[in-house]
Amino acid sequence: MRAVVQRVSQASVTVDDQVTGSIGRGFLVLVCAMAGDGEPDAERLARKIAALRIFRDAAGKMNLPLSAVDGAVLVVSQFTLAATGMDSGNRPGFSAAAGPELGEQLYRTFCTVLRNQGLQVETGMFGADMKVALVNDGPVTILFDTAATD
Repeated sequence: MRAVVQRVSQASVTVDDQVTGSIGRGFLVLVCAMAGDGEPDAERLARKIAALRIFRDAAGKMNLPLSAVDGAVLVVSQFTLAATGMDSGNRPGFSAAAGPELGEQLYRTFCTVLRNQGLQVETGMFGADMKVALVNDGPVTILFDTAATD
């Protein structure tokens, strides 16, 4: 799975002029299930993000996790994180993304694991045309890919 995590002071997602999710301080997470991903990938990625220490402590260092700042998570599915083929042309391909059924299943698993970590989780609407608004705090933006090794 791939994810882009942005530390935000606020974020929201709107579908058909209706806000489906909104948070104050926390993480905006754009997430994409890739072909070949499974439940363990979604679970591991969610636990990693839940424990991510990128909020400032009293000394100003990025050292605090989301739970220490009473933050929330806004999770938005974004299959375009699977874009490939940009080396050979200008139009990306998305065949590396998981199919819609598996993608939605792993998206829901990801959100459930975050909730099970005690976090407030708001969401977009899987597969919908969404409008995302955010104020990136820092800016701090971190990329994750469960297929990559750290």
